[in-house]
Amino acid sequence: MSAICYFNQGPHGPPFSDLYDCSGPTSVTQGGITASMPGGSFVGALISGFLTDLYGRKSSIQIGSVIWIIGSVISCAAQNYPMLIVGRFINGLCVGICSAQVPVYVSELAPPSKRGLVVGTQQWAITWGVLIMFYISYACSFMRGEIAFRLPWGLQAIPALLLCGGLFWMPESPRWLARNNRWDECQEVLSRIHSGKNETNQDFVGLEMQQLRAACEYEHVNPEVSFLDLCRPPMLWRTHIGMFVQIWSQLTGINVIMYYITFVFGMAGLSGNSNLVAASISYVINVVMTIPALLYVDRVGRRPILLAGSISLMVWWFLCAGLMGGYGSPAPPGGLNHVAEQSWAITGKPAKVVIACSYLVVASFAPSWGPVSWVYPPELFPLRLRGKAVALATSSNWIFNFALSYFTPPAFVNIRWKTYLLFGAFSLAMALHVFFCFPETAGRTLEEVDEALNSNTPAWRTTVGKRSLGNRVEDGEEKGLERVDVSHLEDV
Repeated sequence: MSAICYFNQGPHGPPFSDLYDCSGPTSVTQGGITASMPGGSFVGALISGFLTDLYGRKSSIQIGSVIWIIGSVISCAAQNYPMLIVGRFINGLCVGICSAQVPVYVSELAPPSKRGLVVGTQQWAITWGVLIMFYISYACSFMRGEIAFRLPWGLQAIPALLLCGGLFWMPESPRWLARNNRWDECQEVLSRIHSGKNETNQDFVGLEMQQLRAACEYEHVNPEVSFLDLCRPPMLWRTHIGMFVQIWSQLTGINVIMYYITFVFGMAGLSGNSNLVAASISYVINVVMTIPALLYVDRVGRRPILLAGSISLMVWWFLCAGLMGGYGSPAPPGGLNHVAEQSWAITGKPAKVVIACSYLVVASFAPSWGPVSWVYPPELFPLRLRGKAVALATSSNWIFNFALSYFTPPAFVNIRWKTYLLFGAFSLAMALHVFFCFPETAGRTLEEVDEALNSNTPAWRTTVGKRSLGNRVEDGEEKGLERVDVSHLEDV
């Protein structure tokens, strides 16, 4: 029995003689089911700003893991659509907390020359998770009975258990420790990050301790931090950049491909297992094409990668729109294959090009906006505001994810191929926004990024900080740097 039949919403009801007696959810209900998780993620991301400042980066991620397990249990036991939506909303609370605070945690642990690689690896891990769960769900689709959909919904609790347990052996963020006057632990964690007994590594630990002490001294003069601080000059400019890098990552249209690719391929003439197998290729592409970003995001920088991704996405979306509008035609009433969202039909060679362009959308997003949208926001803000700032930026991601998840099925029904035009226009707008407003942050410590952003250099003139003091020390190029003794540091 499929989930469509178990949660049947149509006029026929049980018993079911074949699959098409199971009319399944309406386009609005389908959008609501899909959107319930990003809706919860929006709330979770906002909450995470308070959790991370109060309990630390590591503990807030563990709290999120426990919430995920609760949501997975409710989803697995769901008896109707409302119960399923509640379970997914609770799952979303975890996604919001973890998606906001994992990049902060990893950014604050990573050496500056490898920060893009380390944070980007988080996105790569996400693509692996999506791929694995797709194939688990595909394999379960061949089972009979309720286990076909309850098993994958239950199995998703296992990674949360591993994450929550594994974090007990991980250190807390050194910057959060410094902010809470735990200097000995902070120095120990920094020494582990820059592992090694040579003089250069010890000097770099001293340099970071000095920078953290200066940042914390400023914090103790300005102890109160709220979301309103992000809306005041000069922080407002950074806030808008942090929010829009997350907003644009959604308006690339990637989740139209990830959530609804079977609808897109159905309009292009695929059905049944051939549709599912073709859809799985997009998840494989997502995994493979994230690797180039891991290799080059710290060398090339954030700006060039975002610009290249925006321009290529624009090309593929407009090409899809032209092919759909020029060679397609309205589907029969009720949609293709009895799926209302498949309201447009295209066949022949143009259909194959549409399928190829869908893959190219994924191939353009994966090495650009996918990882960089998570690497970039934590780099923009000073220590005292970073937790809440990234929470606000991430909440922007999830509220737009919610909107797109909810409105994409009705959009396919109502404006059909013109949906592609919207994402092409968004891609053009984001390319212009990146060029004129997004500064380069690669190659600097987080404290050096803060100093560079205060200089008000135009975004298009900023470059990768290859010769920053932090990098010269880390690379062993600054031979004459005086060693900094950090043993005397006490509570600020």
